[in-house]
Amino acid sequence: MMMTLTAGAPRQPSAARLIGLLSIALVAIGLSGCGAINRVPTLQEQAKSSWSEVQNQYQRRADLIPNLVETVKGYAQQEKDVLIGVTEARARASSVKVDASTVSDPQKFKEYQDAQNQLSGALGRLLVTVEKYPDLKSNQNFLALQSQLEGTENRIAVARRDYITAVQAYNTEVRTIPGRWIAAFLYPDAKPMETFTATPNADRPPNVKF
Repeated sequence: MMMTLTAGAPRQPSAARLIGLLSIALVAIGLSGCGAINRVPTLQEQAKSSWSEVQNQYQRRADLIPNLVETVKGYAQQEKDVLIGVTEARARASSVKVDASTVSDPQKFKEYQDAQNQLSGALGRLLVTVEKYPDLKSNQNFLALQSQLEGTENRIAVARRDYITAVQAYNTEVRTIPGRWIAAFLYPDAKPMETFTATPNADRPPNVKF
């Protein structure tokens, strides 16, 4: 009498699954010839590079603030609350870190954007206050800081625009076919990235003329 042993036998993949896997492999081979298989990591690196430039320009602004505060303090010591507000906002902005590896975290990204927006608001209040001090507005050191700050705000606007464009291209790739398939099988760490939300007058850099 013959017995059929089934318990413990390895389960063989179904014909449909084998065909599906073979089809994906053939598609991947075909796409590799036209460069599509490398498009996901290429766009991801471009977005990370753009994000690094955003951080670089925000850091440049943060580096200008201590000298700006000290210069204003020399002419307007009575504006203590405004000066403290800028200093505290700078400290908060500098303490929130979102590097290229965590830029896909919505909460951390929002914290970073909110902190930078608060610093922008504090700077705006300081610059309005400066209008009351003609001697300060004519100070050479202050004029130099004015020029640097204005240039930095322009660079921030450009860096943010470039980052938004890079992230749009990358997110579209990992959310649509065939990029979505390629990312799932070959680049599982390729997650959609966060981008800046619109703020009032976001289409132009802040006015920092004195």
